Amino acid sequence: MKEVLRRFASGKISLEEACEVLKTELRSELRSELRSELRSELKSELKLEGVRRVKDFARIDADRLQRTGVPEIIFAEGKSSDEVAEIAVALATAKGFALVSRASGEDAAAVKAAVKVRVKKNKNKSRDAEVEFEVDYNGAAGTVVVKRRGHEFEKAGKIGLIAAGTADIPVAEEVRVVAEVCGCEVVKAYDVGIAGLHRLVEPLEKILRAGVAAVVVVAGMEGALPSVVASLVDVPVVGVPTSVGYGLGGEGVAAILSMLQSCSPGLAVVNIDNGVGAGTFAAKCARYFLR
Repeated sequence: MKEVLRRFASGKISLEEACEVLKTELRSELRSELRSELRSELKSELKLEGVRRVKDFARIDADRLQRTGVPEIIFAEGKSSDEVAEIAVALATAKGFALVSRASGEDAAAVKAAVKVRVKKNKNKSRDAEVEFEVDYNGAAGTVVVKRRGHEFEKAGKIGLIAAGTADIPVAEEVRVVAEVCGCEVVKAYDVGIAGLHRLVEPLEKILRAGVAAVVVVAGMEGALPSVVASLVDVPVVGVPTSVGYGLGGEGVAAILSMLQSCSPGLAVVNIDNGVGAGTFAAKCARYFLR
């Protein structure tokens, strides 16, 4: 500021130029102060813990749930089972729970073994050490939930979940597990696809009576069911194409194209087999619905 005033006093810049420079500097200082205040307020209100390192291969985002309404979800594919286990235990220790997606049986076994190692280390510190964490592996969904005993997930409303065929259930189960970890109650109905559309009537009525904020519809083959459901309900519908199907347009191609070309308004579509994306989107709808 002093330098600007000197330049103005010496006639090197005009009064208008000096005012413009000072305004720019003042805005910059205000932005910097606001950022600093917001950071301190967020840390105070949300008790933010920041990023936590797990050796040299991971940095867990411990505060993602507070920021976004969706916790960090550990994607197991591409990681070794030992890496998955160490990340899961670190996250569960920090936040009370951890969720792993696309997990194999080997990944689940590694997580259970890592929990046992932790129990042995803590055995002399706590009588309850042996039951500190529960590990739940859902083989169909490919998910592992690590949860401190007694931990309760924050309540975040209700969603509906529909699977067109029995073969679509693994992806639907991924949706269910993810949504429940995000705090949702899930009202579900499986094997109600368009080959026997009358099967849909009673379950859909039950889902709507429950007061859901959104309905996730999982379908492979031609992927028509999400469009049908979207034409019947007044809440957002999330279509999940699955890789069920073969031949021309198989492996989810026809299903996703059908959903993207839907003429039923109010239908959002995630990628093929993306149960995590659908579950988190629906959970955010439910969370907002409760405000």
